[in-house]
Amino acid sequence: MTASSPDLTTTAGKLADLRGRLAETEAPVGTDAVEATHAAGDRTARERIVHLLDEGSFVETDALARHRSTEFGLDATRPVTDGVVTGFGTVGGRKVCVFSQDATVFEGGLGEVHGEKIIKIYDLATKTGVPIIGIHEGAGARVAEGVVTLAMYSKIFARATAASGLIPQVAVVVGENAGLHALAPAFADLVVMVDDRSSLHLAAPDVVTAVTGTPATAGSLGGAQVHATTSGTAHATAATDAEALTLTRELLAYLPVNNRAEAPRTDAEPMSGAVTENITDTDLELDSLIPDSAAGTYDIREVVTRVADDGEFLELQPGYAANIVTGFARVEGRSIGVVANQPTELAGCLDAVASEKAARFIRTCDAFNLPVVEFVDTPGFLPGEDQEHGGVVRRGAKLAYAYAEASVGKITVITRKAIGPAYVVMGSKDMGADLVYAWPTAEIAVTEAPAAVRAIHGEKAADPEKAAQLEAEYAESHINPYLAAERGLVDAVIPPSQTRGQLVEGLRLLDRKVVAAPAKKHGNIPL
Repeated sequence: MTASSPDLTTTAGKLADLRGRLAETEAPVGTDAVEATHAAGDRTARERIVHLLDEGSFVETDALARHRSTEFGLDATRPVTDGVVTGFGTVGGRKVCVFSQDATVFEGGLGEVHGEKIIKIYDLATKTGVPIIGIHEGAGARVAEGVVTLAMYSKIFARATAASGLIPQVAVVVGENAGLHALAPAFADLVVMVDDRSSLHLAAPDVVTAVTGTPATAGSLGGAQVHATTSGTAHATAATDAEALTLTRELLAYLPVNNRAEAPRTDAEPMSGAVTENITDTDLELDSLIPDSAAGTYDIREVVTRVADDGEFLELQPGYAANIVTGFARVEGRSIGVVANQPTELAGCLDAVASEKAARFIRTCDAFNLPVVEFVDTPGFLPGEDQEHGGVVRRGAKLAYAYAEASVGKITVITRKAIGPAYVVMGSKDMGADLVYAWPTAEIAVTEAPAAVRAIHGEKAADPEKAAQLEAEYAESHINPYLAAERGLVDAVIPPSQTRGQLVEGLRLLDRKVVAAPAKKHGNIPL
């Protein structure tokens, strides 16, 4: 014992020793690293967790863990936490598990103990049925620890796979993630990235430059905007790590704690009385939203915000496949998933990437008991050789599969065009929609009038004047919502101003929906 060290033969001394060890976890490699992190405008790994969770709720696990590797001089540097802070706490009063990687410790590289800590917190989250949030930053495998690091990645990916569909997984990417580090966030249900600071890339920039001869950086390979607009990996971006963590809290508020629970409901005032007795001025604005001209356009988000509680809509992937809109909203306090064609982009046409974007979102909603509401206005699939070569057949089938497989409540609102194959895959009655509503502006048909006339009348359509007459007659008699309504393919044709009220009533009923799952291991979605 020295003057500066506690007397470990006494209880007081042992308590003092414990306090000293725990204090070390605040700055595992020294205060200079903490100050440098702050100077860069970032938070430490621990501070990120504190910002994410409700005040005072964080309970840390494995704070005193250290690596046990002795090769290549690693035994001389054994910082506590081993580069990842793990534990649990609450977000909005609900329990969550969390891990936050620390780039100041071995550049955030994953070693054996680092991996074990993440595996343990995954196991804890799965056993207790609570969401897990991973805050990601790291340089990949800790090479000095050898092949055991690869085993750790394998175990983490296996845990993430086992947790998929059981508990929500959210990845917050706050810095550079290289190699196998970059794969982990892609397992999450939702990925949030920080602009200008975060990246996900398998190959190292210098390797890409050497192989291709083209200069590359972490940002050019896999920066936040790359994944938000090109790859579709990121669901949302934020300017700072603090904003990303705040956004994560908002996302979690729409989701249940696990697949057996209901999403939290807000204290929205319930609708009382008949739908026609609850039409507001905001509802009435929908009656004049659809342009009279067939060439006119409108923003589908104007529909979504008018039917959602307080006009709030949290859109996901707004910069990727913008011809389809996905996101979360609430109706009468109930969380819902929204999928909608966007007439301002490609006239609302579906394409390969839009189909895949919507399919993934529908499966996320279905996994966590969120009803799916679709707003349909699409003339069909985008034609083109690039689309066919890009897998539009397979990816379009993926959208159809995801929708047909989903067992949550499903409501479709056809606002304008629902033509041909797009009608089928965008929440049609026979694909499994529980309720289908059409506005009187809806155009439901096998194909547009010119193509229909050519197919039906053949040579008669060769004369332009005759063709125009036939097209007008066909449009009047066949391109409307009423033939579909006559055949039960539409449950009701409604004034647009009744849309919110009909959604309220429909969602109330669908709270009671029960679907018996067939006896099979799993389907084989066309991935």
